[in-house]
Amino acid sequence: MRSLMRTKETFGAIAVLACFALTPVSALAQKKPVQLSLVTPVQIFPPEDTIAGVRLNILYGRNVVVSGLDIGLVNHTTDISRGVQHGLVGIAGSFQGIQVHVVNISKGKFEGWQMGHVNVSDTFRGFQMGLVNTSGEAEGFQLSLVNYARRLTGLQIGLLNINKEGGMVPVFPIFNIGTGSR
Repeated sequence: MRSLMRTKETFGAIAVLACFALTPVSALAQKKPVQLSLVTPVQIFPPEDTIAGVRLNILYGRNVVVSGLDIGLVNHTTDISRGVQHGLVGIAGSFQGIQVHVVNISKGKFEGWQMGHVNVSDTFRGFQMGLVNTSGEAEGFQLSLVNYARRLTGLQIGLLNINKEGGMVPVFPIFNIGTGSR
């Protein structure tokens, strides 16, 4: 158990450092390195600011962009964010990285790994794992009890797999494969 916790801690630290390494020094000067939020607007920096580093949301935090580690009860970003989000509910305009919540919502493009009970994305590329996965355009792998993609390029594994436009079989139990074409 301790080695698993150390692995998670190490992975989180690497993700935060990678976000800093990928951000130009001039851009870091314009961004805030740390955010603490009780409930928006009761937070250190206003929701319009960009956070490049760590954001801790006690109840609910909202910022335009967070690059790095985003932890809290409800984590909300309105534009493209990168890094690791972890908490009860994660809401992102678009997201690159890892979302680990009970409910993950990416209103735009998601690239990476969503893990939670409910995973929702408009456009998805990567891996979704949960009880219910849903995506408009999905490219990658969905693993869940119920998987839905309007158009799938990839593989679904679950009790019920729905691939509305992306393959030969629109609904199939256990697994479904999509080619992305009609």
